[in-house]
Amino acid sequence: SPQDGGKPPRKRAVPRRIGRTEGGLNSNRHAVCDGRGRPQIMLLSEGQMSDFKCVALMIDTLPRAKTLLGDRGYDADWFRQALSDRGITPCIPSMTNRRVQIPHDAVLYRQRHRIEIMFGRLKDLRRILTRKDRCAHTFMSAIALAATVIFWL
Repeated sequence: SPQDGGKPPRKRAVPRRIGRTEGGLNSNRHAVCDGRGRPQIMLLSEGQMSDFKCVALMIDTLPRAKTLLGDRGYDADWFRQALSDRGITPCIPSMTNRRVQIPHDAVLYRQRHRIEIMFGRLKDLRRILTRKDRCAHTFMSAIALAATVIFWL
């Protein structure tokens, strides 16, 4: 373009959200679903980023709810307190290395299978399963289109 003097765009000017772990390149998908397992909010992060660090990015956009079901990766005292401040009851099992285990409703926690089914349905699409898109916005667009077709139509 005329503004940049015809120079090529900077390398990685668009975030990729692909991280490096001992298993290779990967990324994590985080989702907030409604009671029927339909995605409401989705976030993509690097594979090495901790789950509770990612939830800090989503906490201000959480929809109104009575209860939040989350896996062990979201077990953090500050997150539980933030949920309580919003009037949301956390149903999150404690990390195995927590000194004092925090009890959770095991019967209610079984409903988390709906979230796992949602991720499974999205991963039925090869494009989403293998993460062929290099740019995060292109990948998330594919997820949004897939979620619209699978869950909302």
